[in-house]
Amino acid sequence: MDQINIVRFPGLGLEFKINKVAFSVFGIPVYWYGIIICTGLLLAVFLGLKNCKKFGINSDNVFDIVFWALPSAIICARIYYIVFNWNDYDGDIMKMINIREGGLAIYGGIIGAVLAGYIVTRVKKIDFLTVADLAGPYFIMAQGIGRWGNFVNQEAFGRNTNLPWGMHSDAIQEYLEMLGDSSIDPMAPVHPTFLYESVWNLCVFFFLLWYRRRYKVKGEVFFLYMMLYGVGRAWIEGLRTDSLYIASTSIRVSQLLAVAFAVVFAVVIFIRRRMCS
Repeated sequence: MDQINIVRFPGLGLEFKINKVAFSVFGIPVYWYGIIICTGLLLAVFLGLKNCKKFGINSDNVFDIVFWALPSAIICARIYYIVFNWNDYDGDIMKMINIREGGLAIYGGIIGAVLAGYIVTRVKKIDFLTVADLAGPYFIMAQGIGRWGNFVNQEAFGRNTNLPWGMHSDAIQEYLEMLGDSSIDPMAPVHPTFLYESVWNLCVFFFLLWYRRRYKVKGEVFFLYMMLYGVGRAWIEGLRTDSLYIASTSIRVSQLLAVAFAVVFAVVIFIRRRMCS
């Protein structure tokens, strides 16, 4: 059955009819969310393989790292989302493992991929920071592409805005009415925060590609990726209405992590530059 949303950008006079289902296979719907996420991941792997020799990394080793890092990223992204959204699952295992309609937290995915990548490089005796410098730009490119899956699902949006690119849909209105925040008007346009993050990520991607041709301190491209993503996410997360919170507090867990990553990796970059100067 089609799952169609009419998404409007009133200030721009634009309207889009969005179907969450791309097609069906034997009656099983295949969602655009999954297709878009997979497109970003496959493009990242392709570019990694195309450029790995410049970093002295064998393509077979890239495949080995991806083989372990990809499922680790998906599993950790889902676990992260469930842990901080526990009440929505009510102990239902089948609901927990169903990721076709969304529910992947990118910070969980980053943590899972980095941990798995580190373990594989240690086992295969490959320099982790060299691999990280290769992968960093492609990580954030995949994230920038993947955010469009949130657009199709009509999630990862922000509070009300008067800016011309504010958006609105029945799905957004339904969610905001259920949220019950008196400071937000469910009928008014909201910030397209998925778009803000996508644009930020792709700008960082192109900057890192430019910087990677010039850097001299090993690991700095990866550290910049973590720092710059943290800077952008810390600001954007503050606009969102669907943030994951720590227990019953008002602390947005992804915003806290973003600030921590931005500060920690800025310090790491400073220290390593001092040590290598």
